[in-house]
Amino acid sequence: MQIRLRTEKLEEQQLSKFAALSSKSKGRTFAVEECPVRTAFQRDRDRIIHSKSFRRLKQKTQVFISPSGDHYRTRLTHTLEVAQIARTIAKALSLNEDLTEAIALGHDLGHTPFGHAGEDALNEIVHSHGLQFRHNEQSLRVVEILEPMNLTWEVRNGILNHTGARDPDTLEGCIVKIADRIAYINHDIDDAIRGGILCELDLPLECIKVLGNSHSLRINTMVTDMIKSSWDSPDIKMSPKIWEAMNRLRSFLFENVYIGSEAKTQEHKAKEILQRLFTYYFKNSEYLPKDLTDRVIEHDKARLACDYVAGMTDRYAIQTYTDVFLPKPWLD
Repeated sequence: MQIRLRTEKLEEQQLSKFAALSSKSKGRTFAVEECPVRTAFQRDRDRIIHSKSFRRLKQKTQVFISPSGDHYRTRLTHTLEVAQIARTIAKALSLNEDLTEAIALGHDLGHTPFGHAGEDALNEIVHSHGLQFRHNEQSLRVVEILEPMNLTWEVRNGILNHTGARDPDTLEGCIVKIADRIAYINHDIDDAIRGGILCELDLPLECIKVLGNSHSLRINTMVTDMIKSSWDSPDIKMSPKIWEAMNRLRSFLFENVYIGSEAKTQEHKAKEILQRLFTYYFKNSEYLPKDLTDRVIEHDKARLACDYVAGMTDRYAIQTYTDVFLPKPWLD
């Protein structure tokens, strides 16, 4: 079977000169026999989709903690929206769509329960133990140590650098970095309107005039501008006008949704849950799952407790907190 070789040949013939080719990957930490059907990046995508950490994203908060409605985004649906946007851009620019998809699907595997409130809570408490917590670094830790997938260097690089000051070393990774922002800006507006925190008329008029007056129009504007601005270029970018409007809209969300809004009224409870669970498992590491303690080489109690709590879903964190800290009724 020469399917993989045929696909690799087609990549060399059809993709942009700036694309990351499957056949030219820097490889994996541990060498494995090549798949006869799938390229290296397709294989990485499949490993991520079949992982337990990917499945847990369906019960992790995006913005609204434990929303009662069925249509609010979760960390999983956010991930799928990022992947869809990123794939569209990569395909239009003749870049490697499989690599782009793998990075997008893996970029948030290390995110905590309760969204960025959970990330802040863990970072605050582990700081006193000489550690720091960043969800992008934890995502890399998930795929390398906690649920080792032996992914290619390009996918791991894209996951690590999807946020922060450093850009990924591939254009495919750079696409995911901006697609992540496009996705959450637009779906968080949608969720905030659904939750009654915003209405369309609240959105900054100067941004709406540039980007569009509906969810789909705004995404289309950002995506098409990114394609035009990056066409036949070694850089992934937007035009200054669209980039400025997008970032002004993002700042508006920080001021009106992400900080101090009704969506955030439960965050102090979420932070207390995670910090108390961390302290409990730090002091009682014998209660940590054996598969975790066996896998992690550095048996630092703070690191182990952080890994375990960060991997919880919202529901599991609440249930564990209840089991550990709340008294149970005495049965006759």
